[in-house]
Amino acid sequence: MIRVAFCCHGNICRSTLSESVFTHKVNALGLGDQFIIDSFATSREEIGNPPHRGTVNKLREVGIPLVPHRAKQITLADYDKFDYIIGMDTANIRNLNRMLNNDPEGKIYKLLSFAGSSRDIADPWYTGNFDETYNDVEEGCDGFLEYLRDNGEI
Repeated sequence: MIRVAFCCHGNICRSTLSESVFTHKVNALGLGDQFIIDSFATSREEIGNPPHRGTVNKLREVGIPLVPHRAKQITLADYDKFDYIIGMDTANIRNLNRMLNNDPEGKIYKLLSFAGSSRDIADPWYTGNFDETYNDVEEGCDGFLEYLRDNGEI
């Protein structure tokens, strides 16, 4: 099993969008049984809340099923449960390193790094632009799948 945790600040926009997009992509490839996919927050601000309506609406618009989810914060106990802990921006990566003992096993990545970019995925909570965020998430998820293929994991 390949265990993937997508992380953003609140776990209601970017990480839940990534969880749903990546789940859809691996299922479309017939690889869903090879993955455990989840998402988390680095903050406690949205714990228990459902995905943001902008995330839900964007997924509906592009025909991708929403993975049912309530926001939760990642903890040190989660570190051992995942092979890939994927943040959306530089602040997420900084917080994940702080929360997860500076990533001793090298599991923390920024999503767009898999697409060859150092760009952050903008937080639509602030920008209101779920189209741009979706495009970046899709680019990152496609790059991540290619990375897994190139490394013989799928």
